[in-house]
Order: sequence, then structure tokens, then C-alpha cells
Amino acid sequence: MVSVQRMESTMSERSGSSLGAQPDHEVVIIGAGVAGLYQIKRLVDMGVGAVVLERDPDLGGTWYRNRYPGSRFDSESYTYGYSWSQELLDEWHWTERFSPQPETLRYLNFVAEKFDLRQHIRFNAAVESMTFDDDEAIWRVKLSDGGEELTTRFVVTAIGVLSVPTYPQIEGMDSFHGPSFHPFDWPTEPVDLAGKRVAVIGTGATAIQLIPEVAKEAEHLTVFQRRPNWAAPLNNGLISTEEMADIRSRYDQIFERCSQTAAGFEHDSDRRGFWKVPREERLEFWDSLYDGPGFGIWLQNFLEIFLDAEANAEFSEYIADRIRQRVDDPVLAEKLIPRDHGFGIQRVPLETHYFEAYNRDNVTLVDALETPIERITPTGIQTADAEYEFDLIVYATGFDAFTGAFDQMDIVGSGGAKLADKWADGPKTYLGLLVNEFPNFVMLAGPQIAATNFPRAIEPAVDWATDLLAEMWEKGHRSFDADADAEQQWHDDVAATYDLVLAGKAQSWITGYNSNLEGHEYGKTRYNIYQGGAPRYMARIRDVANDGYQGVHFT
Repeated sequence: MVSVQRMESTMSERSGSSLGAQPDHEVVIIGAGVAGLYQIKRLVDMGVGAVVLERDPDLGGTWYRNRYPGSRFDSESYTYGYSWSQELLDEWHWTERFSPQPETLRYLNFVAEKFDLRQHIRFNAAVESMTFDDDEAIWRVKLSDGGEELTTRFVVTAIGVLSVPTYPQIEGMDSFHGPSFHPFDWPTEPVDLAGKRVAVIGTGATAIQLIPEVAKEAEHLTVFQRRPNWAAPLNNGLISTEEMADIRSRYDQIFERCSQTAAGFEHDSDRRGFWKVPREERLEFWDSLYDGPGFGIWLQNFLEIFLDAEANAEFSEYIADRIRQRVDDPVLAEKLIPRDHGFGIQRVPLETHYFEAYNRDNVTLVDALETPIERITPTGIQTADAEYEFDLIVYATGFDAFTGAFDQMDIVGSGGAKLADKWADGPKTYLGLLVNEFPNFVMLAGPQIAATNFPRAIEPAVDWATDLLAEMWEKGHRSFDADADAEQQWHDDVAATYDLVLAGKAQSWITGYNSNLEGHEYGKTRYNIYQGGAPRYMARIRDVANDGYQGVHFT
């Protein structure tokens, strides 16, 4: 690694006449969430002139925005936190096995305060556009409010995978007299649900967390469901002082274990062979997983449920039976069981008393396939056969995954290339980190990165990006760009992983499906993630770096 002194000297030399005027910043990071905080920490430690631009009034990203009731990790807390500071690991006490949103936001603020990161963050600084200046080899970054322009040599995006909510296209949405919003836009002030008639449109992962909490407070909750979703118990619990001490003593082993599993969790697939284990033993095994915490029911299961349609169908029927046991009304139970995909084919939402919520007298399920929503009225929702009155409507209708946050900015690369045009039919990247024709531009958790426990993917990505920038400074390079052939090869490699797993054909954000977005229809696959497993992905990006950044062109 290049020394800080040598690097600072090199950066100073590079700001001379060969590159024109010195830019405002050496590096601009967009986003002050989990990825952005670690990236600014790495650069500050190296003495780099960097700034984080954050659109929101405060830090946290996903965990600042998703403040709706019930919002929490589905990763074990101690596998989600940062691993790069021993002090941080020693000092922070996770209070729940799966941290709720307020605690997670406190954690990120604790990190920022401990390492004095706030001074490097500009809040309420939404990026409207950024354009690469070929002559000067700098990025010109324009902010939304007032049109202020910043210049920087490098841009690193840390804008999240699910950070742009999608609202449905329903007639009359602006006419409703009461409050209405997406869970991502949940108000900062507490929402009083007591005595209120509440509608939740959608039964995806967010709604599955939200619905049981709303049911506890609202006078009546009506859920409008178009496609039921598989879900399994979170089985959360408190972490005692003694257990936290034990976790601290094992952090090295925990993170090492996560690095070895396909999804970056402690859970790993059972490889005994689905058909080699007698059915009675399979059922006992599934009972233990279903009653256990977290993603064990999904990720610790037989490998065949991801690959073999017959094995998946048998396991899906097991989960269907568990749902039937939890819902009192047999007819209603059947409506909550998916028929168009098997369990685990889409990312599995983890829930706390979700199915039991439908046993309450104050909860009604409306099948929006049988009786579609026709319009929003000033007082509620009109379906094909009835009109419902509400005091509040929640649109839990998903996100413009992976590429949505990029689409909100007008990003223009070398020679006037527009990222929106390049990605019109789906993303194309090199390693999920770089994009051809967009020099000096790095994405953290961009599209086509490995699907994995988020921070376990973020930390290697930040380290890789930081090492690439250090290489630039050490060698005195003017710019870097991904080679077109290397980018195409990576795209083909990502696409090939979709043929290996049942999830490759799912109606989900993994394949780019979103009925609320034009061009995101089912069957028009967008290759959003690498599905070959985190270990293979991490080995690939390490090999590229160790081979002198193979597939990257330096100027």
C-alpha cells in the first residue's frame, strides 16, 4: 500500500497544469449510509481530501429512511455491524439478535461520532447530475438545491440497493384527503394510528414487518394483496450481557464464517443431499429450522431447494402447512400461500406474528386480483366491487432496485455517454464496481455485485475501491476506466448464474421485475446481482486487483 506521505505528494503534483485547476475535492462520495461511512473513514485515515454528499438531513441511508413500525434487520445484528475496528467491536452492545431500526441508526451515529466523521459529510446535498470532463479528467457534480457545482477527480457512489421507493400507478392518488405515503417516506414525527382506519397496499417484505405492528394500534387495518409472499418466523430475542461478551470473544470466527458462506451469513446450506435424507428426517430438520432464528430456514436448508424444482415444491408445501397451522380461517390461509413461485425463489421476508395478524377481528384481507383497485377516492379506495373509507393509506409497493438511485441522477461519462441510456434494458458493469465509459467512477454495492449480507459485501468493496485509488495516486495515473470487453464478460458471467438457480426466473427485484415501473415487466430479465456466491465473487475481485487490475485501463 502506498504511504500517506507519498500519496499526498503525488496528489499535489497531479493537481498541477497537466490537469488544469485543482478540483474542489479529490474524492466525492455520494451517500452517508453503511457504505459511505466506511469509505470516508478509509479516505480520511489516508489523508485524502474527500467529502460525502448526503441527500437526507442526517446520516444512516436505509436506516434513516426506513423508520416505519416493525423495521429491523433480518441479519443477525453481530454479523451486520462493521468488522474493521476492534474498539468498535469491544464497545458496542447489540441488545437484540435482530436489531430494530432505532438501534441500528444509533449504532451508525455512534460510529460517526466515535471517528469524527460528521465533519466530512454535507447533508441536504442531493446530486442532480454529474458529468465527466474529458479535457480536465474531473467530474463536475451539480447539486439539486441552487445548482451548486463541485469538481472532483473521483466519484464513489454509496447510494444503496433499495433506496428509491416505487408508488403504484392508481387513478386518483392525489385526491385522497388523508395522509398517504410509502414506508420509505414514513414521517419523522410519530404517526398516531389509534382509532384510525388504515389501508396497506402490498404484502412484500416491508409490509410483512409493518402489518402486525399497525394491527396492534389501528381501529381497523385493511390489507390489499395482489401476490402473496412466502415468509418465515424471525424468532428474535434479546442479547444478554453475558451473551454479548461471548459474541465479542468470537468475532474473528463469526466474520470468518460469514466470509465462507454463499450469502455472507453464519448459515450455510446442508449438503447431505435432499433425496438421500428420509422424508421423516427432512420434516424434523425443517421443524428445527422453522423454530430457530433468522435465515436458517432458508440458507441452512438443503442446497437442492435452490436448484431442484421438485425438492423446492416439497419444501414449499411444508411451509404452506405451517401457514395453515397459524391462520384460523382455512379460506384466508389459502389466500396467504403463494401459488406462482416456491419458497426461497425470492428473498425470504422474516416476520414476527405476521400470519397471526390476520386472526385479529380488526384486520381484513382484500384479494386485489379478484377485486382489483380501480381508483383512490377522496375518502378511501374503490375496488371492483366495493368502496372502503380510510383515514390513512400506506403504499408498501416496493423499490426501484439496484439502478433506481442511479436513474435519479443525470450521469454523463466520457464522450457524452449517458448511464441511463446504457442501462435502459438492464445494468452492465465490471464486477459491480466499475462501468465502461465512466472513468474515475466506482460503485459500492452497485448492480451485479454478489448477493450477500450487506456489510459483509460492503467492506471488501470499499477496500477494493480504496486500493484502486491508492494505485492511481502511487503510479501517477490520470484516470481509469473498465475495458468494454471485460465489462461484457462480467455481464455474461452474471447472466450465466441466473441459469443455475430457480431464483433466476423469479418475479422479483432480483430479476428486475416491478409492475409499477415501465420496462420492468416479468420475462424481461435485468441481471441485477451475481448469484454465484460471495466467496467466488470476493476471490474474483481479489484476483483482478492482484493481477494489476486486469480489465481496467489506466491513462
